[in-house]
Amino acid sequence: MRSGAERRGSSAAAPPGSPPTGRARPAGPDAPPAPPPPAAGQPRARDTGDARAQPRPLFPWSKWKKRMGSSMSAATARRPVFDDKEDVNLDHFQILRAIGKGSFGKVCIVQKRDTEKMYAMKYMNKHQCIERGEVRNVFRELEILQEIEHVFLVNLWYSFQDEEDMFMVVDLLPGGDLRYHLQQNVQFSEDTVRLYICEMALALGYLRSQHIIHRDVKPDNILLDERGHAHLTDFNIATIIKDGERATALAGTKPYMAPEIFQSFVNGGTGYSFEVDWWSVGVMAYELLRGWRPYDIHSGNTAESLVQLFSTVSVQYVPTWSKEMVALLRKLLTVNPKHRVSSLQDMQAAPALAGVLWTELSEKKVEPGFVPNKGRLHCDPTFELEEMILESRPLHKKKKRLAKNRSRDSSRDSSQSENDYLQDCLDAIQQDFVIFNREKLKRSQDPTSEPLPAPEPGEGAEALADGEGARSALRVCGTICPSAGSG
Repeated sequence: MRSGAERRGSSAAAPPGSPPTGRARPAGPDAPPAPPPPAAGQPRARDTGDARAQPRPLFPWSKWKKRMGSSMSAATARRPVFDDKEDVNLDHFQILRAIGKGSFGKVCIVQKRDTEKMYAMKYMNKHQCIERGEVRNVFRELEILQEIEHVFLVNLWYSFQDEEDMFMVVDLLPGGDLRYHLQQNVQFSEDTVRLYICEMALALGYLRSQHIIHRDVKPDNILLDERGHAHLTDFNIATIIKDGERATALAGTKPYMAPEIFQSFVNGGTGYSFEVDWWSVGVMAYELLRGWRPYDIHSGNTAESLVQLFSTVSVQYVPTWSKEMVALLRKLLTVNPKHRVSSLQDMQAAPALAGVLWTELSEKKVEPGFVPNKGRLHCDPTFELEEMILESRPLHKKKKRLAKNRSRDSSRDSSQSENDYLQDCLDAIQQDFVIFNREKLKRSQDPTSEPLPAPEPGEGAEALADGEGARSALRVCGTICPSAGSG
């Protein structure tokens, strides 16, 4: 039986529009579909391939961790101790390497200097956020993340800012996102996909209890920890609805957006609610099993054409899939949200999940079928190269750059000041951004406890953060730096 890595040269027939096998596929949800699974009778690749068949690691992750661990242990006696009254800032972290990049934000691995714990740090340039109308979305994401914490979410630990950027420090999930593994042609088994569905059900059940619609559930936003458990991330377009409210904005990634979102946009009506996230889980599960999505939808499709598509095209299920899996996918991919499985209670009552031990699953006692190779970082290595070679404002040179900017600004004539509107927006962000420290919050809730280390990747905790300040910041900043489409 061949591993996922060994199957990259498979010559199995693919649907129209599929890229030739053996070639790297472009990233993103609008990428061409992956090669299909083997034909009937052909052996399926296991979730976890033979380690000997894996390609040479692009980054010596295990050796690097060992080297870092030994060097940091030797320096334990001289590691810094920060004043507990001091706000967390960039100086509290050692920057290790870049691992991701978005439209206006980047992600790198960092290590907190005093606790030596590893995190992922997302940083967003203020000027770019203002130019693209994304300030409100950043503040909304902070508002949400500061108030939630769950074992199957990527949890926020710290937020802070400087003159250039806004920073979010979150759990480090070294197993990579599911999009990356799809691009590596990993063939996921039904048991593995069923586990992801259940873990996302627990995450969405928790979010519903907090009145949150995620609106962007997709393989790109589901990260794996070292053991292979799934965690939902990226609340940039999430929204909060209470007291029977309905969301109305056309928000999400089109191939994963539920039919009622397009129907609401085209025909008006009452909007949509929590059911849209469960549709996205169904699309994601189908894609993991088959290699392409149930509907041929891309970013260029109009909302009107998609309303027509959902009313005329039916989902095709693979005959070799188990009846239980097909039944579960049918319930998730039901066009009418009233008939869709759309709550944790619905999922727990589904016949296809009758044997699931939900308590053990919520405690991560159920072992995943697919475990990412621990000998490598599961991300595109070009992120690090771009940061080192192409980035005009690299993070590791920030301190010197900011000092030079402050010196220049102090000598600048007032008549040479920046655009008044831009400066007003920057001032509003500086004033209203909420600094957050979950570690400090936990200590304040239990004054007798010792300082708590950050969790290992994927571990959850129980305390909820107080985000009242974030709400007021969102309102104030929104009056100066409006952003399109919330709610």
